[in-house]
Amino acid sequence: MSKPTSAASPKPAEGSLIPIERLRAIMARLRDPKTGCPWDAEQTFRSVAPYTIEEAYEVADAIERADLGALKGELGDLLLQVVFHAQMAAEAGLFDFDAVANAISDKLVERHPHVFSGERLETSQAQIAVWEHLKAAEREKAALHAGAPAGTLDGVAIALPALTRAEKLGKRAARVGFEWPDVTGVLSKIEEELSEVREEITAKGSVERLEHEVGDLLFACTNLARHLGVDPEAALRRGNIRFERRFRHMEALLAAQGREPSDADLDELEALWQRAKAEEK
Repeated sequence: MSKPTSAASPKPAEGSLIPIERLRAIMARLRDPKTGCPWDAEQTFRSVAPYTIEEAYEVADAIERADLGALKGELGDLLLQVVFHAQMAAEAGLFDFDAVANAISDKLVERHPHVFSGERLETSQAQIAVWEHLKAAEREKAALHAGAPAGTLDGVAIALPALTRAEKLGKRAARVGFEWPDVTGVLSKIEEELSEVREEITAKGSVERLEHEVGDLLFACTNLARHLGVDPEAALRRGNIRFERRFRHMEALLAAQGREPSDADLDELEALWQRAKAEEK
């Protein structure tokens, strides 16, 4: 007589699998059109994509907060996104998770000949040069396959955050010599773009013209960040955190008086802002 199975025990189909295979089996069950989850079953690449982006940001947020406990969970959420997309691709007969894993493994081996082919590189800068050369060759191959000439800016994803994409576009252009020799030129460009914004304000330019000039100014600022070795996306994200922290401090100072920010005039708010800055040091 067989021993009864506890209701709390994992199902053999899942419980006996290694973790990644268990996750894939769970995802396949969720996507089953008859017995799975209705929400999961009706999703598409396009509908899931926003969640994929959101999970990547939540990983970055956990790292920024140095919350390594949360990082484990956020990495799991991000891994789920890969498994989700791979499952939908497998159902469509396009590729599966193994093909995804093999493709990135092949790419890593190809891009690290100094590790896997016996070549010797002494510095990380030398590795970056090799990496960029191999990536350029891949873009050339992809362009040839598409029947179009390869461009310097090919492959910079449009879906990237605007600041990150601007930094990458500037970096690509710099590789072919479209670059200021030092930071002085970048600062002059920022001053030029700021002057053009002022001209549009004075001329009471249209929203479209103002957007145009502000966009050029922001792009120039990303070039400044790149020249200084600063990640513009990270810099602005941390700037946002500082602003939020200081503003909340201002609110707390006013709340202690039974007041709200709307009860104070601009001069008082500025004084409180300066106090908040001073007290956080």
